[in-house]
Amino acid sequence: MGPADLEEIIKALEPERNPAVIVGPGDDAGVFALDESTAIVETVDVITPVVNDPFTFGAVSAVNSLSDIYAMGGRPLTALAVLGFSSCDYEPKVIKEILRGAAHILRQADTALMGGHSFEDAELKFGLSVTGTIDRARILRASGARPGDALLLTKPIGVGILSTALKAGKLTDKRMKPAMDSMLTLNGRASQAALSAGASAATDVTGFGLLGHAYNMVRGSDIDFEIKAKDIPVFPGVREFLSSGLIPEGAYNNLRFLEKVIEKGKTSEDERLLLCDPQTSGGLLIALPEASMTLFKEAMGTHPFFTIGRAVKGKGRLRLL
Repeated sequence: MGPADLEEIIKALEPERNPAVIVGPGDDAGVFALDESTAIVETVDVITPVVNDPFTFGAVSAVNSLSDIYAMGGRPLTALAVLGFSSCDYEPKVIKEILRGAAHILRQADTALMGGHSFEDAELKFGLSVTGTIDRARILRASGARPGDALLLTKPIGVGILSTALKAGKLTDKRMKPAMDSMLTLNGRASQAALSAGASAATDVTGFGLLGHAYNMVRGSDIDFEIKAKDIPVFPGVREFLSSGLIPEGAYNNLRFLEKVIEKGKTSEDERLLLCDPQTSGGLLIALPEASMTLFKEAMGTHPFFTIGRAVKGKGRLRLL
């Protein structure tokens, strides 16, 4: 199922009539009001392995699941584990390591593991359902970017291509380490920096790739994003595998969905496929007023971020420069 299919499914849902629902399906997470100042924010995310080591897979999956809460500006509090596996193919020690990796990350995020659910599945899957709290006056939505905002990205891209190379035996765990380290980095610092600097909008970059999530931020609006392809950070080795054709099918699906809303500029098809590469545990994409850049930089401290473009008046399109 591609992004176009998901969009049609969401459109088919009846609008939620409960007045306590502040943010429903279509954003990074749902938000439900508790009182005049506080709301709960909820999400669930399940992935298949992108690395070989079970502990690392559990940890990456946990960071990935928590990311939606951070993308909304929330603080995660509790989590439920969701695990699908074939009991004939995986020994208990593998499952234990996956859960141990997830628990390690949850402790970093000061989030309590409350339980979970497992089911029989031919393919290994793991993730978390996460609940947090959020200040109703400081919700970061995917929409809301304003003309003149800078576009900031907090992690490099290329995880999907590297994971494809890893599964094909073309990449070692050692060469994958920079991407692994990034996937294991929580987006909590970036979320707090975005809030403190007064970000206009934010989302996390995951399965629909950088351009897919950027489009979700401008879709149906009078805003375009101008994105400088040469300024987008890429993990080491990604371009090598891109040129040799080790590209996940999801990148092709994402690009097909977006072709009509992209102004290609001078970018090649390979460059556009890279910008559509499905990410796991990617960074935040943030629209921030230029005047707040110093505040954001101070709040990020030593954590890296990259300016990749800006928001301008337009028709809900992506302009590649």
